[in-house]
Amino acid sequence: MRILLVEDDPEQLEPLQGVLSESGYIVDGVEDGDTAQWLLSKKEYDLLILDWMLPTVSGLSLCRQYRLLGKTAPVLMLTAKDTTLDKVEGLDAGADDYLVKPADLVELLARVRALGRRSPTWVGNTLRVADLQLHLDTLTVERNQQTIELSPRETQLLEYLMRHQNQILTREQIEEALWEWGSEPESNALTVLVRKLRNRLQLVGADLWIKTVYGMGYSLKAQDN
Repeated sequence: MRILLVEDDPEQLEPLQGVLSESGYIVDGVEDGDTAQWLLSKKEYDLLILDWMLPTVSGLSLCRQYRLLGKTAPVLMLTAKDTTLDKVEGLDAGADDYLVKPADLVELLARVRALGRRSPTWVGNTLRVADLQLHLDTLTVERNQQTIELSPRETQLLEYLMRHQNQILTREQIEEALWEWGSEPESNALTVLVRKLRNRLQLVGADLWIKTVYGMGYSLKAQDN
């Protein structure tokens, strides 16, 4: 799940982005409304987390504009405004939920999980290709009655491959999908990540499912092994 997180205070943005990333989410974190507007015009998100008070364009305005474009991904508002009238204003602008700052990180993750189930792209916490199961809530993969843990980035790669099984995905497509906005992966980062994921999948006998299509990219295809 890809999240746009907009918070103008770096001391709050960094821990929020960190805990979400560690939970397996791909998070584009920005500090102002103008950058958020630009990203919303370029990318599709599964969830928006917007601070109410932002430089140039407020989170409330971003939410309104987003809804006027017909976008339906859930929106969580973060704000110090905690009166009933403030909450009503946020909900009327199109927000789905409301969390008063400073946000408790455990509660934030619970709200994100709940809102994720409302996303148009939601397909459940478990993805399946043949008898291989990826559990997004626990960052684990299961096959042949064995369960192994994956890193957040390994989980993101396997999730993307499973969502596009049997398709040839270019390196550019995968890097665009997995790496956060503003972060430039090193030239061999994807190669290293694929190797790590194959090593993990070897433990459940599924390492050969990830095919290298030379000169093109990678593909996930179920095997009989």
